[in-house]
Amino acid sequence: MSDLQNTDAPALPGIVVTGASGRMGQMLVRLLADHPAVRLAGALERPGHAWVGRDVGECMGGAPLGVTVSDDAVAVIAQAQAVIDFTAPAATVAFAELTAQARAVHVIGTTGLEPSHLEYLRAAARHAPIIRAGNMSLGVNLLTGLTRKVAAALGEDWDIEVVEAHHRMKVDAPSGTALMLGEAAAEGRGRTLAELRTPAREGITGAREAGSIGFAAIRGGDVVGEHDVIFAAEGERIVLRHLATDRAIFARGAIRAAIWGQDKGPGEYDMQDVLGLN
Repeated sequence: MSDLQNTDAPALPGIVVTGASGRMGQMLVRLLADHPAVRLAGALERPGHAWVGRDVGECMGGAPLGVTVSDDAVAVIAQAQAVIDFTAPAATVAFAELTAQARAVHVIGTTGLEPSHLEYLRAAARHAPIIRAGNMSLGVNLLTGLTRKVAAALGEDWDIEVVEAHHRMKVDAPSGTALMLGEAAAEGRGRTLAELRTPAREGITGAREAGSIGFAAIRGGDVVGEHDVIFAAEGERIVLRHLATDRAIFARGAIRAAIWGQDKGPGEYDMQDVLGLN
């Protein structure tokens, strides 16, 4: 009788991981393999990758997980209830179209997205939920809310600088998290980041413009992620800081977002929505 009951039980939501061989991809696979509320339903890699056609667990040096790495995104995503995507902008746009067709939740942690990419994502979100954030961690999203509130409380005589540090392999700068924090600061001042952002400084730049938001990026070693939002005025500074020491915080946040999105309608969401901070 118990076997029949198990057979009749509804299947857990299936999650597909894109870029399965990457840092975040492997972390997601490990966490999903043991997760009680969802299951690993697929692992995607680019055509020609050495992992394609092999069990993803064995590729990672462990026991088989019963999931074969595929390069057929159409077939794999068609069977998914959610896709977690930490890849590259062009790949994310392509995955968004397929995920929208499957009416699955698309959780996007990809950074370096340009306005043209965001237009494609907005179109896809008319058909299925897209949850996108420059950072999936709880701490960073709390920091984002604090940044918005502090910027709103302080006048333009307080300069704002966002300083971030990441490992040497990170290809985009400023980080998606830094831009997210900059956007929050601009919102606190009732403006957009495009209006207030100061490009990277080098050479004789002159004095900074009042109310502007500056960025600085550090790359080196194996730094997981460090972000400071500095509010500086005459005679005093306020520094809001988040330090990440384990990449798993981002993977756990992304899985939480995929679960949260299961009963949500089409639209664009972020981690502030997932965490109930909006």
